[in-house]
Amino acid sequence: MRSNSRRDFIIRVASVSATLAAGGAMADEAEEGFETASAARRDGPVRFDHGVASGDPLSDRVVLWTHARRRFTNLPVVMRWEVARDPGFRHLVSAGWVTARAENGFTAKVDARGLKAGRSYYYRFRTLFDVSPVGMTRTLPAAGVHSVKLAVFSCANYPAGFFHAYGEAVRAGAEYALHLGDYIYEYPADGYASEDAEALGRLSTPANEILTLADYRARYAQYRSDPDLKQLHASMPMIAVWDDHEITNDAYVSGAENHTEGTGEGGEGAFRTRLATALKVYHEWMPIRTPDLRDLRKIYRSFDFGGLVSLHMLETRVLARERQVQVGDLINPATAPTAIATLASPTRQLLGSEQMAWLTRQMTASRATWQVLGQQVLMGRMEFPASILQVLNPADTSPEAQAAAARAINDYLVAKATAAQAPQLLTPQQQALLNPQLNPKLGYNLDAWDGYPAARELLLGTAAALGKRVVVLAGDTHNAWHNDLTLLNGTKVGEEFATPGVSSPGLEEYLVTLPPVQTAAIFRGVIDTLNYAETARRGFLLMTFTAEAAVGEWYLLDTVKSTGYAVSMDHSATLIA
Repeated sequence: MRSNSRRDFIIRVASVSATLAAGGAMADEAEEGFETASAARRDGPVRFDHGVASGDPLSDRVVLWTHARRRFTNLPVVMRWEVARDPGFRHLVSAGWVTARAENGFTAKVDARGLKAGRSYYYRFRTLFDVSPVGMTRTLPAAGVHSVKLAVFSCANYPAGFFHAYGEAVRAGAEYALHLGDYIYEYPADGYASEDAEALGRLSTPANEILTLADYRARYAQYRSDPDLKQLHASMPMIAVWDDHEITNDAYVSGAENHTEGTGEGGEGAFRTRLATALKVYHEWMPIRTPDLRDLRKIYRSFDFGGLVSLHMLETRVLARERQVQVGDLINPATAPTAIATLASPTRQLLGSEQMAWLTRQMTASRATWQVLGQQVLMGRMEFPASILQVLNPADTSPEAQAAAARAINDYLVAKATAAQAPQLLTPQQQALLNPQLNPKLGYNLDAWDGYPAARELLLGTAAALGKRVVVLAGDTHNAWHNDLTLLNGTKVGEEFATPGVSSPGLEEYLVTLPPVQTAAIFRGVIDTLNYAETARRGFLLMTFTAEAAVGEWYLLDTVKSTGYAVSMDHSATLIA
């Protein structure tokens, strides 16, 4: 069992240790660059309420982050940042000055340079009288590295439960953190997954759905007050991308499902304004190196782990994504022709041509053993026959609807088993169920790559043509998956390892009448390329890469609804190089 009290203790000790360690070093420090002592006393102490963080490591540098604000004023806070080889900061290797200002939400980021490859470092921020907690970070390894361990996260919803997964990844020995999106959620306090929030003491702040600059900043501040998330950020560098909820649900290039355009009754303003606000705050609060200051949407970037792993972080949400097709439109005779044509269009975009060209260049130039794509949504073919999708409606949980769904699933699985074991016994009805012309398979989640089949085929086909071994990392669904990645002709290109959510509820909250074990069995039975599914528990994915293999281990929690919990490694999968 784990308790939050241990994490709180660790964070407090780190802060006290930093203060004590600062004493000797500051005694000989020139005061140039600090505010005057009188101003510091008058304006109150500097608070580092949201800890420290590091991210986007390279072999010789890493981004350092903090939030610093004086208790009584909104004046800028000038700080010295320091990177050292030791926790006492006696052996500084890099240092400089940075200012937290109101126009950046009192956040501060700096690219600490001059570091050595594959090294762990300690870092902190300090003013004349105040010092931040101490963080640990590490650079990317040099050539010849034997292994790389990445903790992979997605979908952390504050009101849905505790963020135990973040703290457990530290204890599991992860070296770097990958966050694949939904780092925050935009809903109001009584919105999605908030049923237990008051009892857990995790009501969302602000109470309204976030729309303004102040709203988004306040929501990040609340999430960054969580002790598990503080511990993760203070323990290792994070490489992150957003998904939709950092903006709003099911966003695409020009709108979103959870955004009402306009300023009239019920309107939420212009989507482009909301998008610009959300991305500005993301770049403020995340330890990310901003690749293009002229277009904050362009966060695709690569990281080389000593020639062993080339990690390519992709943007699949608001840079080029076309509007999602709805499953209901595909199975409705009145709307099916248009929806099918849209879905099958060879020019339908998810990454966009510019990002796809960049990825092709990156993979072509890389000599790493593993080409790893860090991105938001499932790439595997999570397809169900139309006969099942027509009756499997999560919004209708009546006994009649559930019985109809059970019959459709059973009929299809029996037909599939009969075809494999005794095809001569297939009835005409069963033959029709297995005929893709009469009963086509469709992705049940068209917000994922199933909604962009031409873009997926182009990406996987490019990797196959280049002879690259591909591992895709995904989040978004709140559940754990392991898929084979194949071209339309069945050629296997790589494998997908999908992390469960940190706290957001999964399929167990939607398919409420089915035991989770049965739900997973149905998915595995229907989807030929699916190797593993766990649809009931939250946690994280630990990926270990060596020259011989890529190993995924799914660590799952028995609850996120209590400060006491148990964690176990539920499943392991290995892809041989």
